Amino acid sequence: MMDKTVHKLLNQQINKEFYSAYLYLEFSNYFKSKGLDGFANWYMIQAQEERDHAMLFYTYLQNQNQTVTLESIDKPDPSISCHMDVLKAGLTHEEYVTGLINNIYSAAYDVKDFRTMQFLDWFVKEQGEEETNANDLISKMELFGTDPKSLYMLNQELAARVYTAPSLVL
Repeated sequence: MMDKTVHKLLNQQINKEFYSAYLYLEFSNYFKSKGLDGFANWYMIQAQEERDHAMLFYTYLQNQNQTVTLESIDKPDPSISCHMDVLKAGLTHEEYVTGLINNIYSAAYDVKDFRTMQFLDWFVKEQGEEETNANDLISKMELFGTDPKSLYMLNQELAARVYTAPSLVL
């Protein structure tokens, strides 16, 4: 039987991951409206990843014979006045999600829920990659974002990103 706190945190994470997808769709909308289809593509793929993450938590709970309770998803309300605001909000959000994952891991550790800890190992690694990607985008924008030709090239680089489904086996 899964610990009640661990179950609650895992269930809440489903909602947080779907919110992340909404947030990244909002970011994609912003860049699309600015004519930066590559940036829009990058965040659209981020949204797809977050939906998959939500479904991994969903499936994990079901596979553990735990009830899944879906909650409403808040509307993203980012304050965006420039491209860099989006990138920084993305990094801040990924750091927030890392904290959520760490909290679940800590709760599982406290009750010696090794199965959940093993499940979360992939997410711990994934969050490291997500924060690195967000930091890299900020660095590239700081280096090239004010030059139209460089911004165009960065946009082209981001347009080349393709979606790859997670390879986590439940």
